[in-house]
Order: sequence, then C-alpha cells, then structure tokens
Amino acid sequence: MRRVTHQDPYLWLEDVEGEPALAWVARRNAETEAALAVGDDFAALRTRLRDVLDASDRIPYTTRRGAHLYNFWRDATRVRGVWRRTTLEQYRKDAPEWEILLDVDALAAAEGEKWVWAGAHVLRPGHDRALLSLSRDGGDAVVVREFDLVGMEFVEDGFRVAEAKTRIGWIDADTVFVGTDTGPGSLTDSGYPRTVRRWRRGTALDDAPVVFEGEPGDVSAGGWHDSTPGFERDFVVRTLDFHRSELHLLGADGTLERIGVPDDAVAYAYRGYLVVTPKSAWLGRPAGSLLAFGFDAFRAGDRTAQVLFTPDERTALADHSWTRHHLILTTMRDVSTRIEVLTPAPDGTWAVGPSAEVPALSDATVMDTDPDVSDEFFLDVSGFLQPSTLYRGETGGGLEILKQAPARFDTTGLRVAQHFAVSEDGTRVPYYVIGPEAARPGPTLLYGYGGFEISLTPYYGAVTGRAWLERGGTYVIANIRGGGEYGPTWHRAALGADRHRAFEDFAAVAGDLVARGITTPAMLGAEGGSNGGLLMGAMVTRYPELFGAVVADVPLLDMLRFHKLLAGASWIAEYGDPDDATDAVHLRELSPYHRLAAELPCPPVLLMTSTRDDRVHPGHARKTAARMRELGLPVLFHENTGGGHSGASDNAQAAHNSALVHTFLWRHLAPGDPSAAP
Repeated sequence: MRRVTHQDPYLWLEDVEGEPALAWVARRNAETEAALAVGDDFAALRTRLRDVLDASDRIPYTTRRGAHLYNFWRDATRVRGVWRRTTLEQYRKDAPEWEILLDVDALAAAEGEKWVWAGAHVLRPGHDRALLSLSRDGGDAVVVREFDLVGMEFVEDGFRVAEAKTRIGWIDADTVFVGTDTGPGSLTDSGYPRTVRRWRRGTALDDAPVVFEGEPGDVSAGGWHDSTPGFERDFVVRTLDFHRSELHLLGADGTLERIGVPDDAVAYAYRGYLVVTPKSAWLGRPAGSLLAFGFDAFRAGDRTAQVLFTPDERTALADHSWTRHHLILTTMRDVSTRIEVLTPAPDGTWAVGPSAEVPALSDATVMDTDPDVSDEFFLDVSGFLQPSTLYRGETGGGLEILKQAPARFDTTGLRVAQHFAVSEDGTRVPYYVIGPEAARPGPTLLYGYGGFEISLTPYYGAVTGRAWLERGGTYVIANIRGGGEYGPTWHRAALGADRHRAFEDFAAVAGDLVARGITTPAMLGAEGGSNGGLLMGAMVTRYPELFGAVVADVPLLDMLRFHKLLAGASWIAEYGDPDDATDAVHLRELSPYHRLAAELPCPPVLLMTSTRDDRVHPGHARKTAARMRELGLPVLFHENTGGGHSGASDNAQAAHNSALVHTFLWRHLAPGDPSAAP
C-alpha cells in the first residue's frame, strides 16, 4: 500500500481545475448526493433552511455613509443581491423605501459572470464615489471598479483593477493607494500585495509610483489615508506574518517614519491619539491591554500611556469603537460580553460611563459608528435562543430599538448553560450547551475553531436551530485555546508546537459532555471549518473513539504542504514552517493527512470544500478523502463548484450544503430516529 511521504501519491488532486481532478470530484459528489440528498425529508429540510436565509423580515444591517444607511441584501428573488441605501427616517419604518444602487444579478446576467459582492470603499467626506469589489463565484480575488453614487453607474473611465487579491482605498477624489498584481515581484509568497502604489486618475496603473515595497516573505503590504478632518495623514503597514506588522507614517515627501510599537501589537492613530493593543507585555502592561498615547508625543519619545483596559484571568477585550467624543469598549468575561463607554477629558484622563445591560450568556456587538460626525452607534444584541435586537443610541443617551428579528425556530424546552471542562494540563476550558432542559444522553453536535485569536461568542443560529435543535439535538460550542476568548495568552498557548493543546481542550469538552450524561460517544458529532477543519482532522486521527461522526468544512489537513498552497504561507506564524527542520517534526505529528492509517478506528467523516476556495486549497480535503478511501475508512466528500472559502456563493448553495451536513450527522448520531433512515 502506498504511504503518504514527501512523494505524495495524490498531488494530482491539487490541480484545482485539472480534468482528472474535476472528474474525480464529480464522482465523489455524485456518491455523496446519492447517499444524503434523497427523499422528502432532505428536500423539506433544505427548503426550511433556504426559507431562513431568504426571509424578508431579517434585520438589514447597515453602514452609515453621510446621510444614508447602506446595506447589501440577498433573498429568494435577488439571489446574488442588491447594494442599496436608505435614510434613518425610512429605516425606522417596518418597510423602508430603499434606493437600489447596484443589482448584482442583473450585472451577472449582462456580463455572463457569476459575480459575488465583495464590498465597497466609499470616498469621504462627499460619499459620491465608491470603489466596488466583485468576486468571480466567491473567491478572495476580486476585480475593482469605480462607481458613481450620484448617477448610480460605473464610471466608464474610472479606476479599474483586474482580478487579484487587491488592497485599495481612497486618498482623494482623484488618487488612491493600491496594492495588487502588477506582474512578477508584485506579490508576496502568500499571494497578497507586496507593494503600495499612489495611483492618480487618468494614468496607467503600471506607471503609478511605488511608495512602499515589502519583502517576498512578508504576508502583505498596504497603505491608507486618514481623512479625519484636521488629522489628515497617510500610513503604510508592512505585515511581516499573521501576527506581526510594522506601522509607518508616510510623509508628503515620501519618507517613512516607523511608529515605535512592538511588531506584535495592533496600533493605529485616531485623531490626536495613538491607540495600541499589545499582544505581549509592554511598558509594564500585560498582553491584551488597551493603551492610548498622544500621537505626536509618542513620536517624540514620550511613552506615557493612558490605560483604557487591563485584562485579568477571566476578562478580555473583545473590541472597541470610536464615536465623535467617546470610546465604546466591548469586553468578555468568561465569553459573555459587556459594553462600557469611556470619555476622554481635557486633562488626559478618561472617565468610565455606565455600561449597557447585556443579558447573561449573550453577545453584544457595535455594528456601526460615524466617528467623524456624531456620537451615534448601532448595537446588536442576541443570544443562542434570543433573536437579534438592533438598537440605535448616542453615547450618554438612551437606546432606541430599530429592528427586532422574529424567532426562527421553536425554543420550547430548550435552555442554555455554560460549563467548564478540565484539559490534560489542568486548564479550565469553557463551553456552551444549548439543548433540551431534561438531562438525557442524546444526539449532540460539538463545534470548535481554536486558532488565530478568533473567539466563538453566543449568537442566534437559525439554521442550527431548525436543522438540529428542533429535532431534539443538543448543540455545543467549545471555547478552546488558540482562540481569543481570554485574550492573547489564550491564543499563544496553542501556537506552533503547542497546537496539540487546542486538540486536547476539544477532546476534554467531548469527554465532559459524556461524563455529564448529555451524550455518549456514539451520539456525539463534531464540526469545524478552515482552521477548525484541522481541529476535526485531529479528532479523527487522535481521538476517534470520542465521536460518532465528524464534519470538516473547507479544512486545512496537509500540514507539510499548506505553505505551498494558495494563501498558506501566511499561516506559518500560526503553525510553524514545514521547510524548517525543527518545525517539520511537530507539523508531521499534527498533520491529519499524514496520521491516517488503515487500523484507525475511524468514525464516519464528511469533508466539504469548494473549487473556488482560493484561501484554503481544496486539495486538502480532496487528498484526505482519496487517502481515506484507499485505506477503507468511512468518508464522504462534497465539493461545491463555487462559493470561495465560505463554501457557498448564494443562499441556495448554503441551504443545500447545510442540509447535507445535518442529514449526515443526524443519520449517524440518531440512528433510531425514523427521519435518519436513508
């Protein structure tokens, strides 16, 4: 039998659009569709999930740009979506009147392209022009086109950039900073822009002067203009790796002045302040603090900091947002959020205002502010069983309910609880349980991520509610190390050779669920995507006895070649470098693809990916499925042709994918249920 060594027998499956590879994908897709996408139950589930995604009474979240609130919207009749805007007065109504700016369905039909909306940069302060990004079928690479927000049409001779992983932003009405693919040497090894150019209207992109150039081994380079009235200035950032960067002030004469913060800190200028979040201890302050300095004083060497937030062992900074006169802090205490308002005084001190009340085991997110103009903010509050409520407020004033989402699934007899498991090294790991009030072993789905300092906080998951909770299942979210639930130290505890700690945490949660009588190994499933797909691969190859079924979405699985595939080189700081002899030892040990063996007591596995995923290469899932088939291990594989890293480019694809996943899981974890029969 062939062994997976450096001479990988399945390298041909890395040829994303090669005919043999696509033919193999088509055969696997047909097998999976025949196994799962059959019968009235599957069709009914897919329809119910599509109804959730297309519902006309969803909250249309907006971004304020001047007098208008902008929104991108998809539904059953606008499959690819429309970019639109309205006023606050209209938005307060149950049925606002929207002004359609761009119909992506019409554009796709006219141009014969599967366009997917990828965002807009609007020129400030006039808000009369925009740089629109459009993706072909959901990939990270985009084309950029200038759009006239007065005439509501593309600018015929405006700024245009061909398909690439472009970074672009306005300097003024006739000038932009842009980093893109302009030929050999313009991209990093990770496939992102290496150069920053200052591009004037009416000139060729290739002739635009380069104001900054990074190194090939960097992740990326970018430039932006701070248009804050009275504080106009230009910045360049050199991203060294996923966790380290250099911030530079770009002078009018083209000189660069490095801002002297640690390269692992997050730093930016706001009005007269330099705001810094150090990721390691700095100036006597712990990692995860939020510090403010006088911007000019800092440049002159003054390191006197105003401490805006200090973490502790249970509390971390989740986010912060500026209004015109205030700073809104979102903090997490044991992964439940709290909102505080800070106000700077003329003497340099900061006053702490009253905090907004957030229900226990819930999440609050500041969705939008307009810091150049007002103290307005939009706040979204939701929980696992609590649909979103969108508030509008002004710091120092009350809250106004703007929108409330209706319930999408039946919560009768369901409850939310938080527990703590004890990992192998004694660390307490929090996790949320959403399920029946009556304690009994039953079908349970455990979800995790554990990487890149990303936190999993409470949310109202209507798709999970309909597909899993309503059927009697229990849903669990594990807040394992590698994430950001307790700040930078929680993340760093599972970096590189310590990645196994994230795996051990997840396994500890699985064991705790069984010990509490919530489920049994045969009824416990696991799901994760992207870096969470690596986590799922680890569960299959390290702890197969803990699970009855596993789903890995757009997974990262070959840890000896990830750095050679698409954006993989940008993740070396997270995992290690396979070309480094020392790192290669732990990466081979971590790599699920290389740990597969015929004698593995493997639970059934479903691998989901996308041909258009230009972030995590579909070869990870393809090769793993092929290897598992060769070894006789139970695996199904499904590859959506579009959708990029999200796996779906429209609601129909998303509903179908979710129906496949939940049908697979329910069939294996609730085999006594008549609806689980094939």
